[in-house]
Amino acid sequence: MNTDRYNRWMIFFYLLIAFLLGMTVTVHFLNSKKTITRNAHLQKLNEVLNYIDRYYVDSINVDSLYDVSINSILQTLDPHSSYSSAEDNKILMESLEGSFEGVGIQFNIMNDTLMVISTISGGPSEKAGIRAGDRMVSVDGESIIGITSEKAYKLLRGKKGTKVKVGIKRPGFDEVYTYEIKRNVIPIYTVDVSFMINDQTGYIKINEFGSTTVEEFQKAIKKLKQQGMKAMVLDLRGNAGGFLDAAVGVCDELLPNKQKIVSIEGLNVRPEIITATRKGDFESGQVVVLIDDYSASASEIVAGAVQDNDRGWIVGRRSFGKGLVQRQFELEDNSTIRLTTARYHTPSGRCIQRDYKKGTEAYYEEIINRLMNGEMESVDSIRLDSTQIFHTSNGRTVYGGGGIMPDYFVPLQYSDTKSSFYAVSNTAALVQYAFHYANEHKDALLKQYPDVKTFCNKMIVSDKQVQDLLQYYQTLTKNEPPALNAESKKELKVWLKALIGRNLFGDEAYYKTLNATDPVVLKALEVLKK
Repeated sequence: MNTDRYNRWMIFFYLLIAFLLGMTVTVHFLNSKKTITRNAHLQKLNEVLNYIDRYYVDSINVDSLYDVSINSILQTLDPHSSYSSAEDNKILMESLEGSFEGVGIQFNIMNDTLMVISTISGGPSEKAGIRAGDRMVSVDGESIIGITSEKAYKLLRGKKGTKVKVGIKRPGFDEVYTYEIKRNVIPIYTVDVSFMINDQTGYIKINEFGSTTVEEFQKAIKKLKQQGMKAMVLDLRGNAGGFLDAAVGVCDELLPNKQKIVSIEGLNVRPEIITATRKGDFESGQVVVLIDDYSASASEIVAGAVQDNDRGWIVGRRSFGKGLVQRQFELEDNSTIRLTTARYHTPSGRCIQRDYKKGTEAYYEEIINRLMNGEMESVDSIRLDSTQIFHTSNGRTVYGGGGIMPDYFVPLQYSDTKSSFYAVSNTAALVQYAFHYANEHKDALLKQYPDVKTFCNKMIVSDKQVQDLLQYYQTLTKNEPPALNAESKKELKVWLKALIGRNLFGDEAYYKTLNATDPVVLKALEVLKK
């Protein structure tokens, strides 16, 4: 044996062991230092809350301050990480497990203000005229600025038949509008309607992605294929998202086996690519997906997958831009945090998440700014990120970092020429008048229009009905009715017919009536002809 070589190897070996031990001690020391620092911060927080509890001038619930602290921490991370108390979770589970009684809205508390994320289709709030994006500022005459989610649930929920008055601040308008909502049993379904627009084109509207969406979607496809559907218009406007699995399941019905649907990437999660896994029920027919500014999250996964795979066309306006994935963690007291753990990417590789570096308030106000800066009315006003260019399967250019940009842009029909229409429609007068008219004339209307098809084809709203509506508006609001130009009168007639139809026949009559003049639906039909 070469003694010198042996000794050199032994010295190297001991030096290596010493180095590794040193690294272990260093890592342990650094971790211990981090733990000591975090414990010191926690101790400081407890000290502050203890002083508040012992010396503050008024009585205060210190436990609620812990909730505020947790919320504040999460909101500094991103706009979608959030905290829910045990009581909030209990109420949420009740709504997921079956029907419940209330006003039928999904909301978030943003900067002390209750913002309506979406209204449940067919629910009391939608029927009363509440819309996605509305800010609720009062309940029964009392300001709710600064309200917590828990208290909002308690105020808005209630027994079927009871009423609540809410004050609504609507983006783009200065007035605060008052709506009276009659609480009811809230329907738990996610596919609003499915029907044939013409001999070959089916229409399916999904209001959110829930646990029953895929099953409902499959049933709708089967029904419409039996009626001759060769092309599909899938309406995801106003759909704020929901379960990832539901979005994947819907895509699986449209995309061939093994085509990419979405990928998930994050610092502390294993990368995952999700693909279509089986034979879908509608893989060969034409598809057009409708989106708008409130189509978010799971809706954007579906639209992105259809667009990037060149499976169909996207029509409407730029989507919300939420590409963050949340994972729910349960805490010891049954409260939970929803923590953003990853970003999802469309098949071309783009992340559609909008920038949120300016804070949560600026993040949500960006939707309002789209209206104010003209983006919703002109495609030329849209600012796309030229640094995030991607390509679809067929080589078409698409952009990341700001929602899904439609292949065919349809501007918001919002102009001064229709201001008199908005003056009436933004109040509860239109919805309430339609409800009362349908109830008072129900027998005569059903005799004249015995089914949805007859109603949609033959029912015409008269000028006298419009005048009666304006009188009702004056009685309700104590304001002089606006002078209607031809365009506003035409628009009011369409909405009045749709709302009367909903009261008589349900959502099919409502959507069929609106779709007949809806520029987004008409554009979709034009695209399908090409």
